[in-house]
Amino acid sequence: MDKKLRQAQGNWVDGDRFWGREDDLAILTRMIDEGAHISIVAQRRMGKTSLMKELAGRLHNRYICLYLDLQEENAPADAVAALAMILKPHESLWRKTKALFSNVLHAVSETIEEISVSDIGIKLRSGLDAGNWMNKGDELFRILSKSEKPVLLMIDEIPLMVNRMLRAGDEGITKENITNVDRFMSWLRKNSIEHQGKIRIMLSGSIGLEPVLHQAGLSAVINNYQPYDLKPWDFETAADCLRALANNYEIEYEDDAELVMVEKLGCCIPHHVQIFFSSVYTMCMHRKNMRFRADEVRDLYEREMLGLRGHAELTHYEERLSLYFSKERLPLVKAILTETAVSNILTKPVLLVLRDEYTAQDECPDEALAEMLRILQHDGYLARKKEGYVYESGLLRDWWKKAHEEFYTRRK
Repeated sequence: MDKKLRQAQGNWVDGDRFWGREDDLAILTRMIDEGAHISIVAQRRMGKTSLMKELAGRLHNRYICLYLDLQEENAPADAVAALAMILKPHESLWRKTKALFSNVLHAVSETIEEISVSDIGIKLRSGLDAGNWMNKGDELFRILSKSEKPVLLMIDEIPLMVNRMLRAGDEGITKENITNVDRFMSWLRKNSIEHQGKIRIMLSGSIGLEPVLHQAGLSAVINNYQPYDLKPWDFETAADCLRALANNYEIEYEDDAELVMVEKLGCCIPHHVQIFFSSVYTMCMHRKNMRFRADEVRDLYEREMLGLRGHAELTHYEERLSLYFSKERLPLVKAILTETAVSNILTKPVLLVLRDEYTAQDECPDEALAEMLRILQHDGYLARKKEGYVYESGLLRDWWKKAHEEFYTRRK
C-alpha cells in the first residue's frame, strides 16, 4: 500500500486528511440530490462533523453549503441569530439578511463590514426574543429558499442545545421546557417541509438527538428526517488507515502489528484509531527506532490508551451520562456499565439485582429500565446480544474496567 495520510489535528478533518468514508459520502450525496432531510445517527468520535465538512467541500459547486454549530447556543433566538450570521460570506443572502434585521443593524449599517463578526452577532441577537424569533427565522428560511442554488443546511450539535433547553432551570425536565423544545423543533420541521426541494437539512451531534427528544415524548418532531447510521470503520478500513499513517511517518509494522492494533480496539472508531497510531509514533520517535512490533501492542495499549492519554479522551463518556440521566439514576447507570465491564456481559438476572440494590422498583419500573438500556445502546456504550449486554467498544470496556473495578464487587 502506497497511500500516505497525515495525522488528524483538531476536532475535524477534510481534504487530504479525510479517510475511509467514500461509501457514506456517495449514499449521502444521493439522498441530498433526491431532496431528503437527514439525521446522522452515530456515537461520539465517529467523524460526523468531518463527514459534513467533507461533504460540503465536494458539493459546494452545486449547493450553497451552510454549517451551523449550535454547541454554545441555549435558546431558539440564539439559533436564529447564529443562522443569520453564517450567511455573511454569501453576499446576496447577507444583503437580504441585513435588510431583515435593519432595526438593530441600522446604527452600524455604514461600517458593518468593518466591525467584528462577534459584534455583529451581538447586534443580531439583541433584535431577537421569545416573541419574534420564529417570524425572523421563517424569513431567513424564505431567503434561503430563493437562493440561486439549492441549500444544504448542516446543523451540528443540535442535541446539546435541545438537551439544555429541556433541563433549563433547577427543576429538570418541566412542562414549560418541553413546550419550548416542541416549539423550536416543530418550527424547524415546518420549514423543512415548506421548503422541501429547495433546502435540505442535515442534523448531527455528539450525543443522540432521538434519545433526548424521546425523554420528552417528542420523537415525532424528527420523523421527516431520514436517519443515517454512521458506523465504525471495518477492520480493513482501520488497518489501511494505520498503514497510510505509517507510510507518511516512515514507521514499519512488523508481524502485522497494525492488525493486532485493530483487534485490540475491537470497535474501530476513527478517532480512537488515530490516537492509537499517535501513541505508536510518539514511542518510536522517543526511542529513535521506527519499527513497531506486534508483541509491543498490548503494553502500549495498556500504558497509553488506558493511561492518562486515554483517560483524557474517554472520561467524556462518563461525564456525558449526566446529560441523559438524573442524579438519582446515575449510580444505577454507572453500576450497569461497571458490571458489564468487569463481567464482560450483563445478564437480565444481574441487571434486576442491580436495580433492586440501587433503587426501588416503583422508582425504576421496567419501562424506565428499558429506556435506560436503550439510551446506552443508542449512544454507543452497550450492544445487545442473545446472552445479554456487552460493550460495543473494547477500548471503552477496558478503560471503564480499569477506572471503576477497584472498589466494585461483582454481582453473580
